Amino acid sequence: MVLNDPLANCLSTIMNNEMRNKRECIVFPASKLIGNVLKVIQRHGYIGEFEFIDDGRTGKFRIQLLGRINKCGVIKPRYSVKVKEIEEFEKRYLPAKDMGVLIISTPYGVLSHKEAIQKHTGGKLLAYVY
Repeated sequence: MVLNDPLANCLSTIMNNEMRNKRECIVFPASKLIGNVLKVIQRHGYIGEFEFIDDGRTGKFRIQLLGRINKCGVIKPRYSVKVKEIEEFEKRYLPAKDMGVLIISTPYGVLSHKEAIQKHTGGKLLAYVY
């Protein structure tokens, strides 16, 4: 099986397991980008603990689900955003002003849109979760 976008595969696996009311899911292949995105999602309380499982190849993540995700997905194409443009994309991808997070890859690492505004930095839009 060929995976062209591992981040999209990860988020769709999480979404499918959330819809089936599972308590945990396993996502593979693992990567640093996926790990950083999961940290942001965890910081905002959408998932519980997650751990890396080394299987001798690329590895896997075991993720504890809390049942708090209504929808998540990647943003394609990966738009470049400035700080002033973040609110425009927030209106486009999130259902309400203070509901959900946009995940942005910045020079400071992978951050939520709230953290990016606080650090006054832009970057590339990766995903959304609410």
